[in-house]
Amino acid sequence: MKVLVVNGSPKGERSNTMCLTRAFLDGAGWSDAEIIDVAQAGIKACLGCFACWNKTPGKCVIDDGMDKILSKIIAADVIIWSFPLYYFGVPGGLKNLIDRQLPLNLPFMEEKNESGGHPARYDLSHQKNVVISTCGFWTHKGNYEAVTAMFDHFCGKGNYATIYCGQGELFRIPELKARTNTYLELVCCAGAEYAAGGIHAGTQAELAEPLYPRNIFEKMADASWGIAKDGDSGTPADDSLNFTTQMAALYKPDGVERIIEFYYTDIEKTYQILLKKQGSEVITDDFKPYTTRIETPYSVWRSIARGEISGQEALFQRLYKVTGDFSLMLKWDDLFGEQTLPKRSEHKTTHKTNMVLLLAPWIVIWIAMAINSVVGGAIGIAVAALIPLLWIKFRPVVYEQISIPIVAGLSLAVLLGVDVRLIVSASYLIFGLMWFTGAFPEVPLTAYYSAEGYGGERAFENPLFISTNRILTIAWGVLYLVTPIWTYILMGTVLSPYVGLINSVLPALMGAFTAWFQKWYPSRYASGGTI
Repeated sequence: MKVLVVNGSPKGERSNTMCLTRAFLDGAGWSDAEIIDVAQAGIKACLGCFACWNKTPGKCVIDDGMDKILSKIIAADVIIWSFPLYYFGVPGGLKNLIDRQLPLNLPFMEEKNESGGHPARYDLSHQKNVVISTCGFWTHKGNYEAVTAMFDHFCGKGNYATIYCGQGELFRIPELKARTNTYLELVCCAGAEYAAGGIHAGTQAELAEPLYPRNIFEKMADASWGIAKDGDSGTPADDSLNFTTQMAALYKPDGVERIIEFYYTDIEKTYQILLKKQGSEVITDDFKPYTTRIETPYSVWRSIARGEISGQEALFQRLYKVTGDFSLMLKWDDLFGEQTLPKRSEHKTTHKTNMVLLLAPWIVIWIAMAINSVVGGAIGIAVAALIPLLWIKFRPVVYEQISIPIVAGLSLAVLLGVDVRLIVSASYLIFGLMWFTGAFPEVPLTAYYSAEGYGGERAFENPLFISTNRILTIAWGVLYLVTPIWTYILMGTVLSPYVGLINSVLPALMGAFTAWFQKWYPSRYASGGTI
């Protein structure tokens, strides 16, 4: 199959539209497609002499290489027209190429065409056409009527596929690549579907959705010009102000009013972003008391925005610091994150973890066995058998899977007559060893259960989150490693039936410490304080 791409952008390979076209080609598997760069071809305007009709039929009198391009057009099985929207039409160079297709038609009037037309000189009925275009408006709707009317005439209405994408200039902004890459993945999918028979209606509908809502896009677009919007068009705006304004435009209100203050240490610039219930506003003077202050080199924050360095890793390396309310940083992706769409392979529901499934079998044997060894052993086996059924709803962690056979074995040992005092004390020791050793893998034990409140498994890439949970896992491990000592002693006294309840006091206090430490430690670290 011969695939021909007509790149009508004056920017050539730097074309935003060609980003989409290459994604489409990748999806279709057309890596050998030939590309005509119209800007480099130097196609001259049609003279309107009609010599290609009556003097040199099928051949233009202008010798500028258009004849070779026409040969390629005739030979192509698929033609992809790739171009940006220029003043509600196609770029001038591409319009010249389209006009110069006149030799492909015969001069006679076509009777079957109600509005008038000319029959084709060659049989191109097998040929397919795809039109891919970007524009600088927030939506493509209402902006492509002239383009559609033109392609309807020479391709035939309904005989070609289209991908019209608004907000095309965003594809050149590195800071937005998370969102634009998501769209390119969708274009890639469209290419695969087209090669297999046609773009699905659902995919076409997704392609038609704007990358960002109108208010967000237009704020970013206005700031991108680098000039003031107050009428003084000759006053250039500071690059850092443009960047901060575009960042503020991404804000998704959550109903809480805050003030973020940025101090760019390397350029000594300060800005505040007022986060309102209905939007955001950047101010450059008359600053208000801030909620959260971020002190960072401008170069570092730009690198974070471009995805060149992880924001969490940069914070862990103390490349910037945060003072004030650190909880805002924990919600950063929700408030300012890219509006990416889930990949189709990710549409299925991901089950959450649940620490109750880890603790339940252990708590049962600690309480029940201390009261009655036989009943406790039987309950322990029953719980160990039932817990795995809940894994259908909740995603099990390896520590839960390890716990089930251990608890079942300890329960069986009690039923076989092993000293319950020894079993309960040993259970605390085993549990403590599991927690303590669980602090040293790449993802510590407690991180699996607290990640949901910090962006899910993305939190595993946050070194500060991992460090916090590693400390907490060690602390819990130490607690349960020393618990067997007094457990063994107490079970030799009249307090034996109450050991489970007594041993719940310290974990309750540790739980309160954990809740405090999860907030204090990251905030203290981020502010540059000594831990």
